[in-house]
Amino acid sequence: MVFRPPFPPYDPTDKSGYETVVRRWPVILTGIVDQLHRENHDLHLVVQTLDDDPERKQHLEAKIAEGKTIIEKISKLKYEMARDHVMEPIPSDGEPHVQLYNTELEELARSSKNTWFTAPWLYAECYLYRLLRSYFVQTTHWRNHDPFHAQKLDVFAKSGPSIYDIATIMHELESEKSALESDPTKLKVFFQEMIQMCLWGNATDLSLLTHMSLVDIENLQSVGKDMQAARKKFIMRDDQEKAWDHIQAMRDGRVDFVLDNAGFELFTDLVFADFLVTYTPYVSKVVFHPKLIPWFVSDVTPPDFKETIEFLLDPKSFLSDIASSQPQPSVEQQQHLRELAGRLRRYVSEGVFELSVPSGTALGGRHTTATPLTKESPLAQFWTAPVAYWDMATYDQELYEFLGNSDLVIFKVSRLLTGDIQWPSWTPFEEALGPLAGSFPLLSLRTNKADVAVGLDKEVLAQTEEKDEKWRVNGK
Repeated sequence: MVFRPPFPPYDPTDKSGYETVVRRWPVILTGIVDQLHRENHDLHLVVQTLDDDPERKQHLEAKIAEGKTIIEKISKLKYEMARDHVMEPIPSDGEPHVQLYNTELEELARSSKNTWFTAPWLYAECYLYRLLRSYFVQTTHWRNHDPFHAQKLDVFAKSGPSIYDIATIMHELESEKSALESDPTKLKVFFQEMIQMCLWGNATDLSLLTHMSLVDIENLQSVGKDMQAARKKFIMRDDQEKAWDHIQAMRDGRVDFVLDNAGFELFTDLVFADFLVTYTPYVSKVVFHPKLIPWFVSDVTPPDFKETIEFLLDPKSFLSDIASSQPQPSVEQQQHLRELAGRLRRYVSEGVFELSVPSGTALGGRHTTATPLTKESPLAQFWTAPVAYWDMATYDQELYEFLGNSDLVIFKVSRLLTGDIQWPSWTPFEEALGPLAGSFPLLSLRTNKADVAVGLDKEVLAQTEEKDEKWRVNGK
């Protein structure tokens, strides 16, 4: 039985939802079309050099033709979205949740809420990314293509200064290891630094930062005690003490990360996990949960996870475009990053760090190998279903039971965790979790990026509303 919250959902005409439909989604779709045009152009240039290789030439010409078809479909989608057309059923493309999406769409049609301006906002956004995936998966040459991959790499490359700074912090932490082991109070101080780093890494969300400058990104990613102290006034709900008390009670525990953004945020997640495993006696294993398809622009997919480790091992391959106006990494900083990346790779190879899907899983969940963790049913399918997480036990009992064995599940997402519901902002967090509350130890690390917010003090809420009327959606 699915949970029915006591308040209605947001729809695309509510506050930030309207901004999403009329501006943010069209910008995202235009970005995909522009990227595909560039890639098709590059392929065309290659084709012109292949007169002596007719087989490869034919292959690339077929790919170009399919690329044009995808461009036409996305352009049509953008046109229909702007004019509030009826949302079409997801085609049967062999990937998960087609029936689930279409059944919900039929239900919405009965109440005339099956258009872009009338559908529940969160369903509409999930539907958008699942529909886009269907355009690619139905082709021969583009089925493993992530249309947001170039954007992810671009922002990650611009994160170079912060990446090197964090690597140096982790290097310096090694010299404090014996002191940390003998004095838990010092360990707590570093824990607070790490958890705040992980929190603010969440601000780098490509589905929202459609007009953010390089300077804005750097400010969000800045590390160090002064920056952390300055940001403390922006934290509206702070359960660091409770989180530390819970972690301290663990021994050789397992922590699960339900991942959000690729790039810099994934890097901070890996560093936080590294801290918990390397420098505390409380955690011995970390499981990371990605999305199986390109999702909300920048969410982590299995290929993203693998690629991130590879890039950190060879940073010159993607951090070489650091602007000349920025400080270049020193020899020591480069060595610090190699040390950190080598340890992350070792943890992955030893199974200390593990994805919830088999190594080598491609977009859509296709894989040829299996691990004891996921032999048949990938534990990642649920994350791209159009349902709130409180119904996890109903829609994916296997995942629900798997997380039930975790000592702590860290969610880097919120809208699907509490549902995109018009909760009063002082609603207790546990109440907004619905049936998921109490199912397993849970920690949410999230910057505000949507109207929904819960668990807040009324006085803090009033003060924040007075200072910044857009606090719910600007990620600050």
